[in-house]
Order: sequence, then structure tokens, then C-alpha cells
Amino acid sequence: MRRLRNTKVIATLGPTSSAPETIEALHLAGADVFRLNFSHGDHSDHEERYNQIRALEEKQGRPIGILADLQGPKIRIGAFSEGPIFLENGDPFRLDLNEDAGDGGRVSLPHPAVLKSLEKGSILLLDDGKLQLTVTEAGEDFVDCEVAVGGKLSDRKGVNIPNAVVKISALTDKDRRDLDFALSLGVDWVALSFVQRPEDIAEVKKIVAGRAAVMAKIEKPAAVEQLEEIIDLADAVMVARGDLGVEIPIQEVPSIQKKIIVQAREAGKPVVVATQMLESMISSPVPTRAEVTDVANAIYDGTDAVMLSAESAAGDHPIEAVTMMNDIAEVTERDPAYRKVTDAHHGHLEATTADAISAAASQVARTITASAIVTYTTSGSTALRAARERGKTSVLALTPALKTARRLALVWGLHCVHTRDAENFADMVAKACKISFAEGFARPGDQVVIMAGVPFGTPGSTNILRIAWVGDQDI
Repeated sequence: MRRLRNTKVIATLGPTSSAPETIEALHLAGADVFRLNFSHGDHSDHEERYNQIRALEEKQGRPIGILADLQGPKIRIGAFSEGPIFLENGDPFRLDLNEDAGDGGRVSLPHPAVLKSLEKGSILLLDDGKLQLTVTEAGEDFVDCEVAVGGKLSDRKGVNIPNAVVKISALTDKDRRDLDFALSLGVDWVALSFVQRPEDIAEVKKIVAGRAAVMAKIEKPAAVEQLEEIIDLADAVMVARGDLGVEIPIQEVPSIQKKIIVQAREAGKPVVVATQMLESMISSPVPTRAEVTDVANAIYDGTDAVMLSAESAAGDHPIEAVTMMNDIAEVTERDPAYRKVTDAHHGHLEATTADAISAAASQVARTITASAIVTYTTSGSTALRAARERGKTSVLALTPALKTARRLALVWGLHCVHTRDAENFADMVAKACKISFAEGFARPGDQVVIMAGVPFGTPGSTNILRIAWVGDQDI
């Protein structure tokens, strides 16, 4: 199955997309990676979906990535004794640890670490930013606030704190249980919510211990402030525009999105753009013009993948949503302006043999109009370098590690093939040519550029660049 685009599509599975035939239809429509959202469903639900994806993978003979998205801490107020209240601008209001039902003057905020993180002047956003409070006095077990933006407030609404680093771990007890379960299944990626600092990523990577790749969800202002360090530690990043759009002025989200994509590409790390991309397709069979433009702009910016959430998990038109995402990517990438934008930016090259060969392979392929660049990779680093170049030439990533092939399914432009490693130079060339033909990338008489490393099968040893002709014997 060859995609006619480089940008990848991630589809979230949920109540309306859990049947095996629906998952297969989503994959055929364009889903390269499936997301298991651990904010919803129980372990048995996720296990069943995981097994269905793996059965589909075997049926299709194509590596499919699976992303486990952890819920993260959910900071919520308590309940009110007599139903919703209404706060007027300028009203005093207290948040405290008292578990008694709230009233018009106070309500419980049962998170001691959160209260300890607040100080005079701190801003609290309630109910997805609909209400705003400013802290006027902070105590050990309470904060007194003034209502800056009032409105209706009901039980257990969420609280966002944009201008403070909240002194809680990004991993809750639930997340730890979910993480252990997801790793036992064998997921390829783990997405961490509520990332505030590099240490949050380091904590998860220590637990994961290489069993999956770790993706940092950038949804907190504190994470944006330490973006470079977080990208350096993470294996990929996600522009999680839901909470990000609550905690920063919403008009700043587009520029922050571009900043994250640029820095991730500069570091050679995959980047995903997510949240409300085709939101109207939850109920409508077609998206709005603005949504189509939003998806296209993320692709123009150079994102590795675009993600569907409720559109594919709980919406009325999951297959149509994936099809639309696929079609937007194909059309956008055919625009000559897309290539101009892509060619204008290349990641920083390190003074290494591997980086030099990756850059040279892209240049050589462009010069001789090669049909494909074929990379042999064990850990995935060679393929990631090839993808970072964002060249016009298609890239085939050949790997003997199925785990690597599945992880790379998320990465821009990579067509992954699980195959045994090359045994020698002759086998390296023959296998590259045969697979290029078999996968529909080259015909007899075409040239391919091959990247590999000697000794064969040694991770991180890219040191060979070879040009080969595809012959009749490769059919």
C-alpha cells in the first residue's frame, strides 16, 4: 500500500470506530497510525482495539503504528450544594481544601500541590477558560480570588493555571497503571500530557526504558518556555492545541504552532499537529473551509502528521474524516508552493558521517532524478535523517526490526518495509532494487540511491552511499 503523500495521518479509535471492518476501512482510507486515548475506555477496550490493529497489520502486510495517549492530571473544582452558581466580575471567591459542597462564595479545589503553586497575581481559568479568577491572597490551604471574567460555574469544572508551574507530576497513579498496561501490549508510541518541564519527559523515559518512543504533548505555557530542552529529550512532540488554546491567548496559538514545528524539524524530531482539525465532521459529512485551510497550513508548515480525535473516535463520519484528511494532504503536497516552502528549510546538520551521507543522498537523488532513496535502518536513526531532509524523492525505510518499522510509520515521507537485513554489498543492492520495484517506487531502468552502514545491522553506522540501477532481474 503506497500513500500518495508524505504527511502522515493519525486516527483516534473510539466507540464509533472499534469494529474490525471499520478499523480496516480507516487504514485503507489513509490512517497510518492509530491512537488509543486512555482518557476514555477501560483496559479491555484498548486491548481489543490493539489486537484488531495488529491483526489488520498482518493481513495488509504493512507496519502500522499505535500511539497510547495518557490522560495526565485533571485539575477540577468540587461540587456545589445547590447547583450551578453565577459569578459576577469583581466578586470575591475562594478555592480551598474543604471538601464540603460549595456555594456562591467558595468551592473545593482538592489539589494541595496546586494551591501551593499559586501566589498573589496567579491566574486561574475555569471551564475551558470561560471564567477567569485572579488570586488576591494565597494561603497554605486556600486562595482568595477576584473574578476577572464571570459567568455560570457548575460542578467539577476543569481548572487551568497558565502562568504558574504546577508542582505535580505529569504522571498520575492512573497514568502509571495505563502506561504499564500500554507497554505490556506493545504500543509503539506513548504520548505524555501535562508536560511542563524536561524532567517530566525524563521521568517517563526512565519507566519506558526503550520499550516505546515518547511523545511530549505541548499544551502548557511552561512547556513552550522550555521547548528546546523538551524536544531534545523527547522522541517526538505534539502541538496539543486543546489546553494550549485555553492557557495562552487563543490568537497566539498559530504562531506557537509554527514555532514548535520549526524547532522540532530543526532537531530532526517528528512533530504532530492535533485537536479540532476537522471538528465539524463529528456530525457533518464535510468539513468547513476554515478547517480544511487549518489542516493544509499545518502541512505547509512541515508537520510530520496530522491527527483526528473525536472526528474518528466518536463522530458520525469517521471514514469520511480520514478520507478528507488524506485528500487534503495529497492536494496540498501537489501545490508547487508546498515544495518551495519545504525546500526553504532544512534541519541543522551535525558534523557526522551519517548526517553528511543523508544530505548527500537527498542531493544526489535530486540531481540524477532517482526514483527512490532506500535506507537500511535498525534503530530508525538513518531513516529519520533521510526524512529530515524533506526531499522530493520518496524514501523507503528497510528494517529487520518490526518495532522500528511501526514507530517510523509516524514520520514524514517514510514508506516502511519490514525485511531481513542485508548480508553483504551485493545483497544490499539487490534487495533495495527488488523492494523498490515490488512496492511500486521504481521500474526497470530507474535509479535508486541507497544508504546503509557497515557492518550491516549495526545501529547508527550509516557510512555508505550507493547508486544502483533497477534491472529486469528485480521484477
